[in-house]
Amino acid sequence: MTDFATLITAFTAMFIVIDPIGMAPLFVAMTQGMKTSHRRAIAIRACLAGMIILLIFAFTGEALLDFIGISMPAFRIAGGVLLFLTALDMLFERRQQRREDNSSDHLDPASDPSIYPLAIPLIAGPGAIATIILLTGQADSALGFGAVLGVMVIVIGIVFALFMAAPLLERALGKTGINVVTRLLGMLLAALAVQFILDGLKGFGLAG
Repeated sequence: MTDFATLITAFTAMFIVIDPIGMAPLFVAMTQGMKTSHRRAIAIRACLAGMIILLIFAFTGEALLDFIGISMPAFRIAGGVLLFLTALDMLFERRQQRREDNSSDHLDPASDPSIYPLAIPLIAGPGAIATIILLTGQADSALGFGAVLGVMVIVIGIVFALFMAAPLLERALGKTGINVVTRLLGMLLAALAVQFILDGLKGFGLAG
């Protein structure tokens, strides 16, 4: 994979899997009634925690797989299947409902949802962890590896920006607009998941 292709693939995958647009309304709900300063502090903690978790898996994920005897092609196939299931959830609105269920215990303005459920599992969920391991494993150079990490940081930066602009975004798109965007991203993620599966099959010599 070339460095430019790594950059494009990494941004597409991370943006779709983390889904900053889909998380924005949930952030509004979980921080309802809070002061702007308190809301900003929660957003900072959530984004930093999510980024640290993904960085840990980016640097140790493949070594961990080797330690427990899982090949990278096998993980690519498993990760592709997981991403495909995530795409189905997005297409049929099950993902957003599950996120709302996960966050239902944190609607009290006095609570702090920064670590759970914002950082885990909304930002650094199973799909994002699988994606960062897959992308760093596919990077064929230090520059490509750095590009993946840089893109991950950029996507989390977008998450933070949308957290801060969540009330405006919610009013601008409305529930229908957010549903449309989520389904379009789901279609792209499904195609990307199939590509991951094909890459894994190629690693086993089962696909041309």
